[in-house]
Amino acid sequence: MARWCLARTVTVVSLTVTLSAVAVRYPSCRLLHPLLHPFRELAYSAKNFSPRFNEKDGQVERRSLSGLYEVENGRPRNPSGRTGLVGRGLLGRWGPNHAADPIITRWKRDSSGNKIIHPISGKNILQFVAIKRKDCGEWAIPGGMVDPGEKISATLKREFSEEALNSLQKSRAEKEEMEKQMNRLFNQEHFVVYKGYVDDPRNTDNAWIETEAVNYHDEPGETMDNLLLEAGDDAGKVKWVDISEKLKLYANHGNFIRLVAEKWGAHWNEDPVPGCHK
Repeated sequence: MARWCLARTVTVVSLTVTLSAVAVRYPSCRLLHPLLHPFRELAYSAKNFSPRFNEKDGQVERRSLSGLYEVENGRPRNPSGRTGLVGRGLLGRWGPNHAADPIITRWKRDSSGNKIIHPISGKNILQFVAIKRKDCGEWAIPGGMVDPGEKISATLKREFSEEALNSLQKSRAEKEEMEKQMNRLFNQEHFVVYKGYVDDPRNTDNAWIETEAVNYHDEPGETMDNLLLEAGDDAGKVKWVDISEKLKLYANHGNFIRLVAEKWGAHWNEDPVPGCHK
């Protein structure tokens, strides 16, 4: 009995230390409740649960955007290494959890419709639609998880409409009008910003997030003028945000936004353009 109690005490202390380490690494989001995933998978101890990793498993995509990953003792191994947590954690699936991040942008304009130039960099200011996450309170791109059998293009459109336009609470007539404007925006030429592993605070040794971030740019700004931003689903707030290196965003969303700014030659930092010194 004494040995059992000692072992139990050591286990509890070890677990406490592990959780403390995780809290230090991700102080903003790890200790808050997870987003409820509608397709959370069973534990490995459950009967009849035998996922086929590194392949299309029925309607579930278990292939990684980064190529083949190792499977050890029946469990997938995070291709980016150890995280300090084992199991599935807060994520819905073992192995890769595929997500989609729609980055909707427009130029910041004055009341006359002219593009606004940053006074120091001399570059036009780009804006994107950002949401404030309910789970941790950080500003982020309004993305989400890909449903089984769903195409990435459909996920991008669905997540934006649910989180940034509150489509789940709209009437049928409102949804039909919203769909027309959304089709104009999402059927145009777009820029794939990033595809691959994401350094997300919910990642574990056996489950991780991979995303496809895609930029849809409303050059004249007319399409988004006809869509009223309204926070819904997992979003607490939504608004247009000026893009710059001063932004503090969830996980590595800031990296995606920087790539978008570079793509459009927009303002990012306050280093003046050569030849523009006074």
